Amino acid sequence: MHRLQRRHFLLFDVLPIFGTAAAIAFLWVHPFGVTELVLLLSMWIVTGLGISVGYHRLFTHRSFKASPAVSTALAVAGSMAGQGGVVSWVALHRRHHECSDREGDPHSPNLAGEGWKGRLRGLMHSHFLWMRRHEYPNVVHYAPDLLKNRSLVRVARLYYYWIVLGLLIPAVIGGLVYQSWTGAVSGLFWGGLVRIFVLEHIVWAINSFLHMFGTRPYESRERSGNGGIFALITFGEAWHNNHHAFPESPSFGLDWYRLDPGYWLVKGLQATGLVWDLKVPSESRREAKRITRNDRPAAGAAA
Repeated sequence: MHRLQRRHFLLFDVLPIFGTAAAIAFLWVHPFGVTELVLLLSMWIVTGLGISVGYHRLFTHRSFKASPAVSTALAVAGSMAGQGGVVSWVALHRRHHECSDREGDPHSPNLAGEGWKGRLRGLMHSHFLWMRRHEYPNVVHYAPDLLKNRSLVRVARLYYYWIVLGLLIPAVIGGLVYQSWTGAVSGLFWGGLVRIFVLEHIVWAINSFLHMFGTRPYESRERSGNGGIFALITFGEAWHNNHHAFPESPSFGLDWYRLDPGYWLVKGLQATGLVWDLKVPSESRREAKRITRNDRPAAGAAA
């Protein structure tokens, strides 16, 4: 198990760093253009929503119900992000919520000691280093509902193929647009490896920085904080205190004026009848958990 973890860490966490450096160096051979920008943004949005809406809101927290076609599409899109197969990702994240910022949390930044050295060690662990080697939760215990879903299990078994597909799509499009091998390589770099690098660090920042810094409007048993300034690029995940206070909610922003692109997708799919049974908390339940000014703890930083 630990060998598989190290291999995954090297292939999909370390390699994209070198891939990003190679993409910058390749600019001397093939300049960055509109095609590269479109491939980077489109693949980032597809895979990012696959993680935020699929892996997180649907499969982990069951915050809404979806048709088999939508479930499969979201599972495939999330798999192409290279952050783990859907079953193992869900098991790890449910474990995180069960033990958040306490012993047993796989990626808390708050368990490495006090002082600036402890905080720095905690941030490094939670942002990146924990993936080298970590306890693997029992998927039968943490994700029995997914194991009963045959279509999701089939998607999970093809995890590495979906990652390859996520790399091939931008490479093929780049090659067709430019009609050259340099266009294919450029597409592979920007729509593949750079896209993985960007999305990974955005997601990891939620695990690390938003469990140490940010505003806390709602009571929750861990140190999660909101970083609303990053809401758009995180697909709404930056409303992290809101999420930990109401993990069953498909809306992380909770208010219409708080940017939450993941919830926009859920609402759009609801309008077509492809998803239903959204479990948004009532106003009275939100007020019951809201921290008043007198009770509000000092925030690590404004966000």
